[in-house]
Amino acid sequence: MDIIGAILWPIKWAIELILVFFHWLFTSMGMDPAAGATWVLAIVGLVVVVRAALIPVFVKQIKSQRKMLEIAPQLKKIQDKYKGKKDQFSREAMSRETMELYRRTGSNPLSSCLPLLLQMPIFFGLFSVLNEAQNSKAGVGPLNQQLAEQFGSASIFGIAPLHSTFVSAMNAQPQQVAVMVIAMVMVVLMTASQFITQLQIVSKNMSEETKASPAFRQQRILLYLLPLVFAFSGFTFPLGVMFYWLVSNFWTMGQQFIVIRNMPTPGSQAAKDREERLARRGKLPKGTTEVIEVEAPKPAQRAQPVGKNRAKKSGKKK
Repeated sequence: MDIIGAILWPIKWAIELILVFFHWLFTSMGMDPAAGATWVLAIVGLVVVVRAALIPVFVKQIKSQRKMLEIAPQLKKIQDKYKGKKDQFSREAMSRETMELYRRTGSNPLSSCLPLLLQMPIFFGLFSVLNEAQNSKAGVGPLNQQLAEQFGSASIFGIAPLHSTFVSAMNAQPQQVAVMVIAMVMVVLMTASQFITQLQIVSKNMSEETKASPAFRQQRILLYLLPLVFAFSGFTFPLGVMFYWLVSNFWTMGQQFIVIRNMPTPGSQAAKDREERLARRGKLPKGTTEVIEVEAPKPAQRAQPVGKNRAKKSGKKK
């Protein structure tokens, strides 16, 4: 067994355990054990288990992102301090001060990629399980020979095998048009869901100060770069893996919507929208300063001219 195989072994075992459990569950409910729908629902169950397990990681990601937004002004000061200085000493000093800022505040610029990085072994593990099932090869764990044959021959709508890819369908003789169409639709949905998820963050969950920082430009690049990565890589993955990826994207999109709506970044458009909703319901917390009703200034009463006689009388009274 090579190094990659040794790393993927426990992941594959866990994937097989979850798939076999949900397959048994839906089969017990009367579904056909060899039907593609049964295995597709088992993949959905795998998504739910994996993403539920990653919720603590997602919460940590949100907290780290908030810290990155909080230190954005300090980070910009460091960058402005060494702006235009390209010598080795200045670059090292800037790097040290930046790392010290990250260490002191407990922030991590790579935190936004953590959930995706943690899921990559799942993608490759599921790819390996599907590839072995395609050859009717039993898995390393609960996926025995009979289940492997069922999984390997299962099809979406009865026409698109879960182990097929867009590339393999295109190179087949004759071409498997149905598989290509389904794969294309799934790639489009995957790309659109990824784009919408990133757009939610960029358009609504960033403060004006953050939008003026270099971090925002990097986020804008990711807005267009990540969907392209999903689009090109999707054509090479089996439909089963693409289905996992698609459902996972929908989970992320819904989870991101809930977080932005209920725990928006302070100073962002989403925070203003939330406070306006709370204000309409009379639930705006005391001390909130984002949305404040300001009364129109009342016109000042014009001072009446005082006559000399009245002025003298006033003086005498004093």
